[in-house]
Amino acid sequence: MDSNLSELCERLANQAQQASRALATATTAQKNSWLLASADALEEQSDAIRIANERDLMAAQSTDLSPANLDRLTLTSKRISAAAAGLRQVAALPDPIGEIREGGVRPNGLQVLKVGVPLGVIFFLYESRPNVTVDAAGLCVKSGNAVILRGGKEATHSNELLHSILQRELIRAGLPPEAVQRVPTLDRAAVGLLLNMNDRIDLVIPRGGESLIRRVTAEATMPVLKHYQGNCHVYVDHRADLAMAERIILNGKCQRPGVCNATESVLVHSAIADEFLPRLGKSLHAAGVEIRGCERTRAILPDVTIATEADYAAEFLDLILSVRVVTDMTDALEQIQRYGSKHTDAIVTDDYATAREFTAKVDSAAVVVNASTRFNDGFEIGLGAEIGISTDKLHARGPCGLRELTSYKYILTGNGQIRE
Repeated sequence: MDSNLSELCERLANQAQQASRALATATTAQKNSWLLASADALEEQSDAIRIANERDLMAAQSTDLSPANLDRLTLTSKRISAAAAGLRQVAALPDPIGEIREGGVRPNGLQVLKVGVPLGVIFFLYESRPNVTVDAAGLCVKSGNAVILRGGKEATHSNELLHSILQRELIRAGLPPEAVQRVPTLDRAAVGLLLNMNDRIDLVIPRGGESLIRRVTAEATMPVLKHYQGNCHVYVDHRADLAMAERIILNGKCQRPGVCNATESVLVHSAIADEFLPRLGKSLHAAGVEIRGCERTRAILPDVTIATEADYAAEFLDLILSVRVVTDMTDALEQIQRYGSKHTDAIVTDDYATAREFTAKVDSAAVVVNASTRFNDGFEIGLGAEIGISTDKLHARGPCGLRELTSYKYILTGNGQIRE
C-alpha cells in the first residue's frame, strides 16, 4: 500500500474527527449563517459551476456512462438554484442538536433528559450527481457532523469547485473548514483505507450503483446506511380514478427516469385492465416508453414485449416499464413482496379502506397513496434535502435528513441522589 495514500487518509479522518468536536458545540446561528452564505455563493457562481460541469460532461462523452448517469451528472442553472434552495430550507429547519426529545423527573427527584447529538464523522460516497455534494455538506454541518466526501471520477471538476465554495464559506462563518473535506484522489484504495477507520468514522453512506453499495457494505467496519435498488411499483386498483392513475404513472416513469424513486413496475387490477391499459399504453408509447408485460397485458397490447422474471425485479433507470395484470390487491401485494426493493410503492384507489390496507401491508420505506413515487424525496417531503434514501430499518429509514444524521444521549441531573 502506498504510504502517501495511507497518510492522506489518516489526515482526512483525524481532521474530520477534530472538526466534528468543534461542530458539536457550534451555535445554530453559525451553522445557519454558513448555509445561507453558501446558498448565495452557489447562485453567484452559477456560471463558473456550469463551466466546470461542462468539462465533466465532455469527458464523460468518451466513457460508457449510461444516459441515466449522464442526466445525474448534469448541472443546469435550475439544478444549481434548487441546490441553493435546499440549503436555505435546511437553514429554516429546527436544529436537532441539543433538542430535548423526551424528559421527566423520576420519583427520587432525578431529572432525565433524552437529548439530540451528532453522530460525529460521516464518510459519504456517491456517483455522478455533483449537486449531492451540496446536499450532503449542508445536512451534515447543520446536524453537527463532519463529512468526508468521495464523489465519482466523472464529476471531478464539478465537485472540486463546489467543495471549494462550501469550504471558503465555512471559514467565513467561523467554522472549521475540515468539517467538509473531499477525498482528493481517485485511487479506489483510499476508499478501502477509510472504510477501516471505525475509530474515527462513525457512519458510511454509499449513494450510487449497486456494485458500489455492495463493496462498501462488504468492506465497511462501521455502520452503513444504504439502499441497493429502487424498484418502485404503482398498483392501480379497480376503484381508481383512471385519469389520475395515468398521470401518476407517466410522471413516475417519465419525469426523470434515471433516479431511484422513478416508477419501474405497474400492476393493474384485472377488472379494469381492458379499459385502462389501452389508454395507458398509448400515453406511454407517445412518451417513448418501452413496455414489457405479462401475457394478459400482451393480449390487450399486442405490440408489448413479454416480461421476464428479471424485468419484474429490474431497476431500469430508463424509459422501460414492466406491467402486470393482477387478480386483486392480494396478488399485487405478493408481486411487490417478491420483486420489490422496499424503496417506494404506490396505490391509486378511491377506496379509503383499500388504501389503508395497502399502506399497512407494504413493507417499504415509503408508501404513497394517489400520488407519484417521485415524491419520496427529502426536499419534496420537507427535509430540506437528503443525504440518501435508506431501505434499512435501523437506524434510519426513507429519505435521510437532519434528524436521521443524529443520535441521542441521556443526561441525568441530580442533587446528590445515590442508588440504594
